[in-house]
Parts: sequence; structure tokens; C-alpha cells
Amino acid sequence: MLDVPFRSARQLAAAIRAKKIGCLELLNLYLARIEKHDGALNAVVVRDVERARTRARAADRALAKRDVWGPLHGLPMTVKESYDVAGLPTTWSVPAYRNNVAKRNAVVVDRLLAAGAVIFGKTNVPLFLSDWQSFNDIYGTTNNPWDVARAPGGSSGGSAAALAAGLTALEAGSDIGSSIRNPAHFCGVFGHKPTWGIVPRTGQALPWQIAPVDIDVVGPLARSAEDLAIALSIMAGPEPIEAAGWQLRLRPPKAKRLRDFKVALMLDAPESPVDRAVQDRLQALGDFLGRQKAKVNDRARPAIDTAEAFAVYTRLLRSATSDRQSDADFDKNVALARSLAPDDQRYQSRATRAAVLSHRDWLAANEARHRMRLAWAEFFTEYDLLLCPAAGTAAFPHDQKRERHERTVSVNGKPVPVTDHLFWAGYSGLAYLPSTAAPCGFTVDRLPVGVQIVGPQYGDLSCLAFARLLEQEFQGFVPPPAFA
Repeated sequence: MLDVPFRSARQLAAAIRAKKIGCLELLNLYLARIEKHDGALNAVVVRDVERARTRARAADRALAKRDVWGPLHGLPMTVKESYDVAGLPTTWSVPAYRNNVAKRNAVVVDRLLAAGAVIFGKTNVPLFLSDWQSFNDIYGTTNNPWDVARAPGGSSGGSAAALAAGLTALEAGSDIGSSIRNPAHFCGVFGHKPTWGIVPRTGQALPWQIAPVDIDVVGPLARSAEDLAIALSIMAGPEPIEAAGWQLRLRPPKAKRLRDFKVALMLDAPESPVDRAVQDRLQALGDFLGRQKAKVNDRARPAIDTAEAFAVYTRLLRSATSDRQSDADFDKNVALARSLAPDDQRYQSRATRAAVLSHRDWLAANEARHRMRLAWAEFFTEYDLLLCPAAGTAAFPHDQKRERHERTVSVNGKPVPVTDHLFWAGYSGLAYLPSTAAPCGFTVDRLPVGVQIVGPQYGDLSCLAFARLLEQEFQGFVPPPAFA
């Protein structure tokens, strides 16, 4: 039983169907681990124990009658705090929303429940989901299970920490600025950022939001690549209003073995230097792929200027989140943007301009984005995937003393603005592309490193297939020793 909490969701669901473990039994095992271990992590910050036990008992009774609800029948899981679950708070860690209790489930939550899942809690996030740490004034700080003095990433930091520590079987997160990919990389788990628009975001939104948000997606985190594929198959597809006119058919992967893939390897970028410890792991992966007879090119890139890509991403990202400003904040930022020198290209200056961007200027940025989207499409006519960092460093120590744009991290012994690492979020995310974060080994300090596997638009299954092969042949999930 010692390894049970760390098994994949697929393995656990199969054990339930084979009646090797009961639904309530497995739920109670995870709840007991939370009582034992979550004091050190603070990952599962909202718990719905009695309703979950009632559902788990019902799942056991149904299975006794050979009534299988779906592929996740009786599987205990948690979701990111920003997802609506009827009867539970959805705050996005914003104190003003402390008493915001969801009246209905997010679309993705309904789909997971329809597949048989038992949702027993929600995991921690940073304020407004806007940090690569996960701390806030409502729920406190979440720690990394590989080193509790370090951040688990964000904004799906609680999701990744809970999975890595064996506190849940599966997770649902969201990503506009690497909020799935970064925590997976920091905590040594798997995460998938889907192609923009294929998974409904409804119910994973701020109280006033109904429309889709540019760049923003929702997707799964797990302890195996196959779990990501199963979860994506459940989560993805149009909402009813859209299903009247279209259905989703993702392209199956052409390559079946590692040697069948042709990939580009990108270790660094001028806009976001990458620590040698991270580069070394990605280079080790490239060397391994070469030995497996895969075609690896460390110079191939889409015909895109990386500086322009980062600038356009910042503009569209901070435009996408600009509705969080009050009228007074907007007026203040208008005045501040006008006072900035044209050559002031610091991140916060660019973000301030983007927060008050005119529609005309937004249209220009969107045109630039779509030119890059076509360049990516052309690149993927020759290459199957691009492999790159999820972030420029492994998990960094907690730093809560300054605003995010004022913080730095150490890259090869030099302080670098933490916001520079958003480059690795936006390089592919800007153009709607899918990417999977998968374990890639460890630094000499035994901190996890992940690789970001970027595929063509709607090429999600190719990213996941490649991640599955890496899991089998190169590096899979490893439980952090303090929680194994």
C-alpha cells in the first residue's frame, strides 16, 4: 500500500474497477495523507470531506452493481481553487471575494464528475493567479515538497505540490503565463497546456467574466503523461452553445517511437537566460534522443524574432488581464503610461502600457501575433515538436517581500528579473500552441527540472505521446523523499 498514493490515475482507476481497492478506501487514504503531510505544504486549502465520502460510498455501491460511471469512476481528485465547485468558495485568493461561494460547477468540473471523479477539495493559488509562487492573505503559503523553503510554482502551485506529495490522484489547473507548466517543472510532475479554446474555461473565471480570455486555457496536471491524455479527453470539447456547429477532432500523432520524431531543441534565449543546471538537463535529454536515433536540431527555430515575441506577448497578456483594474486604477495607469519615456522597455513599463492599451494598438499586436502563428505553422511542417525550458531556473526560494516585477532570481550566479522568465510562457502560448511539461531529471541540488514540449496548434496528442515515451524511456515521476 505504500506506493498506492503515488500511482497514476489510470492505475488507480483500474484498481477500483478490478475491486482491488474501494472508492471510499482510496479517498480515506488520501485524506489521511493530507492530515499527516499537508501541514508542511499547505496545498489542499479547501476540503469537502463529507460530500466526497457520500459520493465515494455511492461509487462503491454502483460498482457492486456493475454500474461504471466513467473512466474516473470513484477516483479522488482535487481542482485548483479558481474552479467553481457548487457550495465551495471560489476566491482566486482575492480578499474581497472571501465569501464568494459558487452556485454551480465549472464546465470542466461537471465533465470530471460525469467521468466518475470524486472531487474532495481545492488547491492553493496566488492572488489573482498572478505569480510563480502560491501565497495569499486568505490561505497562506504553499511550499514545494522537494524543499519546503522553496516555491512550488504558480499559479497552479497547490495543484502540483499536492500531486507530487501524493495527496491527490489528479488535478485541474489553468495557464495564461505558464501557470500549469511552471508548477509542473518546479515540482517534478506532468502538466498540459492545451491549444487555446479546446477546453471550456466557463466557471474558472473571475465573477464578472463570461467571455473567453485571450491566451488563457484550462488543463490537467498529473503524475503521468497518460493521465494527462485521459483527463484532456474528458475536459476538451465545445460547450453546448458551440456544439451546435462544431466538434473537436484532435490530430493523432504520426510518430510512434522516439526515433520517429524530428524535434528542435532550444536551451536559451537572449530575452530570458537559462540557468546552466536547467540547460544541462535539457541537453542530457537531447543527447539521449540522439542515441535513440531521433532527429534533433539545436539550431532550428520558427522564423520569429524572440524580442518581438516577448514584447507582443507582454502586450496581449497584460491587455487580457486589464479588466481587473478599478476605474481609479485605470486612470492612474493612463497617467503613468503617458509619463514613461518611449525607450523605457522594462517589464513593468511595458505591462503598464498594455493595461491601458487602445483598441487600435491591440489590433496591431494581434496582427503581429497572427503573423507569428503562421510562422509557427510553417515551422511545424518540417519539425514535429520544439523542446525548450518551462522556466529559466529550478524552484527558487520563497520571496514575498516585494512586488513581483521587483523580484529577482539567480541565473548562473547573477540576479535576473523573475518576470523575464515569462518569455518561456509566451513564446508558444502567444500563438495558441499546446505544450506539455514533463519531468527531465534533477539538478545537482536534487530539484526537479521539466522540459516544455511545444507542438503545432491542435497537435496536443503529439505533445502527450512524446511525453509518454519520455516517461517510459528517459524520466518519469519520482516521489519527493520527505513525502514518500
